Amino acid sequence: MTAHTPAVRLRRAAFIGALCAGLAVAGTGCAEKKDPDKGTNGVGKLTADKIEGQAKAAATAANSVHLAGTLVTGGKTFTLDMKLKSDGGSGEVKSAEDTFQLLRVGEQLYLKASAAFWGKSDSAGKLGDKYVKVPEGDPSYKQFRGFTDMHVLLDGLLGLQGTLTKGAYTTVGHTKAVPVSADAGKGGKLSVSLEGTPYPLLMERAGGAGRVELSEWGKPFPLEAPAQDQTVDYGSQLPTTKDGKGGPAPTGTPVPSKSSGQGSDPGTGTGTP
Repeated sequence: MTAHTPAVRLRRAAFIGALCAGLAVAGTGCAEKKDPDKGTNGVGKLTADKIEGQAKAAATAANSVHLAGTLVTGGKTFTLDMKLKSDGGSGEVKSAEDTFQLLRVGEQLYLKASAAFWGKSDSAGKLGDKYVKVPEGDPSYKQFRGFTDMHVLLDGLLGLQGTLTKGAYTTVGHTKAVPVSADAGKGGKLSVSLEGTPYPLLMERAGGAGRVELSEWGKPFPLEAPAQDQTVDYGSQLPTTKDGKGGPAPTGTPVPSKSSGQGSDPGTGTGTP
């Protein structure tokens, strides 16, 4: 009896090994359970409130970001594709009525738009392919500048309203992330990177008020004033329209409000003629 015991034991071990291998494929748990936080930055282990705090801190410390998506304000939808850093930004803003490009270097702000954007101004036909310098004293300067201000946009976008909960791990693009929702998504949803620095990767705003992806955190990009032959400077005020009204500014500019954190209307522009 003892002579064949080792062989019996070997057969039993082989049988059990094969059984566990089959059961593991079926997901019944013979195999060792994987750690979902292995290889991550560990942020997913924190509470939802702390995850949001880490994401905000990372965003505040960053020196650049690429922001792309939609914002809804005042019943209008704006599509943004902006590269931003502390001393300026550049990119494109679209609405159903207009498309314009913005470039800010320090406090120098430039606007490029189609002739139609300039309405009935005497100079409209000359401005279609030019950057128009927006004077700081013009009423629309603050509205346009808001699109290029990294910290104003981030302060408003990254606010969640309500009780926070974290969800199952997901991916944003190719990056593993943990979502944090406020009031089951009614107060917004923020997805935070589980790889490297816990940067915000995706903000889904409360009430369907937009969806914005945030990427290229800390990635440098060139920011230079346009060439002189591509620039038009009208001095202290943008071109006026033939009916005497001031130059155009986008109505309901969707620069998120710092106070609300959910992109409340900060006020409207002077209105496109």
